[in-house]
Amino acid sequence: MLSLDRPGRLIGQALRRQCLSAVETSASSYESIASKAVDVGRSEMRSKGFDGMVCSIAGVMAAIGDRWGLVILRDMVCGLRRYEDFRKSSGVTNATLSDRLKHLEANGLIERRRYQANPERFEYLLTQKGWQMAPMMPVLAQIGDRLGVSGAGAPPMTFVNRKTGAEVRLSFIDQETGDVVSTADLEINPGPGADDLVRWRLSHARRRGRPSDETPSRES
Repeated sequence: MLSLDRPGRLIGQALRRQCLSAVETSASSYESIASKAVDVGRSEMRSKGFDGMVCSIAGVMAAIGDRWGLVILRDMVCGLRRYEDFRKSSGVTNATLSDRLKHLEANGLIERRRYQANPERFEYLLTQKGWQMAPMMPVLAQIGDRLGVSGAGAPPMTFVNRKTGAEVRLSFIDQETGDVVSTADLEINPGPGADDLVRWRLSHARRRGRPSDETPSRES
């Protein structure tokens, strides 16, 4: 003979199962929606980019992608080629590394080459276009050394003339006189490819000049 409270327990158990199922379904739906939202956000962020902007600096940044793209290029200039070496050098995640390698390849800065058939493995090489990025590395490194943001008490890397062993450094050279130009004497003018926005942007610098407290020390 059934007790009077057993039907109630059975109904309660059934309700709990339905509630748990609903919660699990909601959680799964939420994760799916959140994942799609992240993907859409990334897509929108990338689609905006610098499209339509007349600026060589913006164009270089768009080709590199982001800070991880720049770090990968740094490693390739230093001689690294293989996936696991990139991981070891920077600690970048697999997902981020794969994505940035695809971006750099799509922008013509690197190329993928198979070095092993079974199992299939690839290495990555700088293209001729990619090597055009190489001069940025000593520039950024020397600026980082001056600002003291390298994370070390002394420069982590030095750049030397392969033939003489003498250290080299960033300089601006006057194309007529051959003299070194200080950044304090450097002026930015519109180039032949400048549009109205570029000319407007540069007009502010010419109109305002450089405030005295922003003037850098002259380099020897």
